[in-house]
Amino acid sequence: MAGRADSGKTAESSDKVSVICRALRRAIIEQALEPGAKLPEDSLGERFGVSRTIARHALGQLAAEGLVELRRNRIAVVATPSWQEARDAFDIRIELERLVVRQLAGKLTKAQIAELTAHVDAEDRARDGSDAVSIRLATEFHILLAHMTNSPILVRYVSEVAYRCCLTLSLYSRPHSSECAINEHRAIIAALAKGDVDKVMGLMHSHLDSVATRALVAPSPQRGRDLLDILAPYADEASGEKMVKLPKAARR
Repeated sequence: MAGRADSGKTAESSDKVSVICRALRRAIIEQALEPGAKLPEDSLGERFGVSRTIARHALGQLAAEGLVELRRNRIAVVATPSWQEARDAFDIRIELERLVVRQLAGKLTKAQIAELTAHVDAEDRARDGSDAVSIRLATEFHILLAHMTNSPILVRYVSEVAYRCCLTLSLYSRPHSSECAINEHRAIIAALAKGDVDKVMGLMHSHLDSVATRALVAPSPQRGRDLLDILAPYADEASGEKMVKLPKAARR
């Protein structure tokens, strides 16, 4: 009985960590939380109704993803990647995602193609809204592709490097029309459906390389807002799973 109780507590703690990670990840990527913003464990505990220990575990997971920096005296802040770090991340991402589409070319089911198309349709609907939301949706398209490989290693590494790149774009990306990226996503889906391996690998390479070239050195100005107010809508959404649907493993 004691073993079952301990197992239940562990699962509950893991679920709470996942909720915090989803909320913080989305708030960071959508620029609600700015680079260098402090993430105190006690404030996170208050916002999500958890202990500081659980908040600390969530921050550790986001630090492993490159979205949070852990400093001395247990101070956590939103990461501020340099331009060179961003460029390196994109170079790694290009090679990883070329591998993803190579594995998927000609092997997607009709249901998977429909799921990818529906996601790009959601990107299209969000086109006239916030750039940060468009960037997040575009990133989730690539993570969805990785999940379709059914390779845990690819899912892990593509997710982590994609989120790092997403943070970079939120920080440094120049204003641009998201229509180009949407059209490129549709072209990738079409090439995958046809099973044209060389073409889809080339499309993915050129797509991500063009995305990377949008990065600018000058970040947007910081605004300064209360952490609890910033996280309120994200905490509610993470708890209620109100987000673009990814496979369960993607919403870590």
